[in-house]
This record gives sequence, C-alpha cells and structure tokens, in this order.
Amino acid sequence: MRILSYIVLLIIMLVGLTFASLNSNVVSFNYYLGTKEIALSLLLVFSFGLGIGLGLLVAIFPWFKAKAEVFRMKSRLKVVEKEVENLRSMPIKDE
Repeated sequence: MRILSYIVLLIIMLVGLTFASLNSNVVSFNYYLGTKEIALSLLLVFSFGLGIGLGLLVAIFPWFKAKAEVFRMKSRLKVVEKEVENLRSMPIKDE
C-alpha cells in the first residue's frame, strides 16, 4: 500500500511539473496594493492553495461544533447510564 501511495505522489508531481512548464508565461497580477509580474503556473498554485486554506478555515468551525456536541452527548450518556444502573439495583416493592 505504501508503494502505491508513492506512485500516486510521483504521478501528481510529474503532472504538476508538466503543468508548470506548459504555463510558464509571465502575467501581470494586479492586486489592491500594486502590480506584480509572476509566472502563470505560480499564480495558479498560489490561488489554489489560498482556496484550500480558506475552505479548511470555513470547514473547521462546524467540525469543532460537532465535536463539542459529541462531547456533551457522551457526558449526558454517562449520566443516563448511571441512572439506569441505579434504577436496576433498586429492589422492587410490591404493594
């Protein structure tokens, strides 16, 4: 399995290398503070990385919220299980 992951990583690197060589044209990147001349492939990689970073940042808040909910539910489950055990250990009174 480890060999397969190395092969996939190598293929991704080769595709990235060919992508960079095919898109080596210099483009003018205009942003709010100025203009910069940068290779198109580098600009695309930076844009892709920024998108991944922002996507992870947005996705992490619901993940933390779900983890907190799971923690609350587990603690509540422990209390309920203890209550059920206490009820089972009580003797039955017949009237």
